[in-house]
Amino acid sequence: MEEDLFKHITVIALEQATVAPYLTYRLAQDGMKVIRIENPAMPDPNRYVGEKRLNEDGMNTYFLAINAGKKAITLNLAEEKGRQLLLEIVARLKVNVFITNQLPKNYLKLGIDYQRLAAVKKDLIWVGITGFGPESNEAAYDPILQARGGLMELTGEKEGSPVVTGIPLPDMGTSEHAYGLIMKALLKRAISGEGSRIDVAMFESTVSWLTVPLCLAKSFGNRITRRGNTHEFFAPVSVYRTRDGFVYIAVGNDRQWESVTAIPAFSVLAKEEYQRNAGRIADVNNLNRAISEITLTFTTAELIELFNEAQVAISRVNTIPEVLAETAVQKNILRARDERSGIELTLAPPPHMTAFLKGTGKVLSFPPRLGEHNEETYCGAMGLSREELAALREAKII
Repeated sequence: MEEDLFKHITVIALEQATVAPYLTYRLAQDGMKVIRIENPAMPDPNRYVGEKRLNEDGMNTYFLAINAGKKAITLNLAEEKGRQLLLEIVARLKVNVFITNQLPKNYLKLGIDYQRLAAVKKDLIWVGITGFGPESNEAAYDPILQARGGLMELTGEKEGSPVVTGIPLPDMGTSEHAYGLIMKALLKRAISGEGSRIDVAMFESTVSWLTVPLCLAKSFGNRITRRGNTHEFFAPVSVYRTRDGFVYIAVGNDRQWESVTAIPAFSVLAKEEYQRNAGRIADVNNLNRAISEITLTFTTAELIELFNEAQVAISRVNTIPEVLAETAVQKNILRARDERSGIELTLAPPPHMTAFLKGTGKVLSFPPRLGEHNEETYCGAMGLSREELAALREAKII
């Protein structure tokens, strides 16, 4: 069955922060078995970000958003015994995909380099996510990538300062690019039996989104920079205030503009100089001011009804609760419930509803506590005794 397509794929991830955890979260949504590895003394810092709503260490709210559907074990890879245990995990659990967002300088030190792991699992798919490539150890937090990769230059008001985007696009965009590369590698392995080494640089991923800005800037000498809510090539396209909120109106061609001016309240804008898009762009500031004066006389609902009747694109600028109320969102919301505390998480819908999620009723296991699955993994899957497990804890290996 389709929902079982990935159930035999085991993913081990030495992950922290956002870029690797969001990637493995996406893989968990496909039904892959994802086990995150953390250092017992220095776990994922994101465990301690946000509010402490569960009243326990290492389960703060920020961590909960992208770690459902996974298992968690602890392992100290700074010790040779820990590095040896990792090799045994890869071999005995028949790990298919290994993922890390450690700095490249730590690959050999922690024993997570491709050569070492592939030596015990020849068809392993190894994924290393870095800021600037496997030859660089430069720190790469998402806002740094946004600044260096051009996203901040393109975001904000026309005369204002650069602004960070509302979501961490370098993090999540890189995760999506890596997700696609893993799927290609799984197909390659299915056909040839060969594993893969995949290196994904967040900087390269970020810059790849600059399709139009980069092309026009270099090819034609255009100065591409932030423009606020307007569009560089079409008008009117912007956010407009209403009596009770905001709407975004997007007029994509001259026929649509004619439909707008056919609305009685907007008929004063049926000027000859505005008949063509070029004329509207040339006077966009005055045009937007005039439109804003009109939209302020309507409620959001009234404007949406008028523009829908005219078949011109319009949308309420939704708050997050309003997004959640959308029918298309409601039907695909994911959930995870903690049996210990009774807390239920509402999680964002996936980009595509997978067969696995349909099979679970859109429910994922609750984000794992630090080392929650140590006994299950080390004793159950690997066959260690409880005495051996206790000795590993005593030696601070797990």
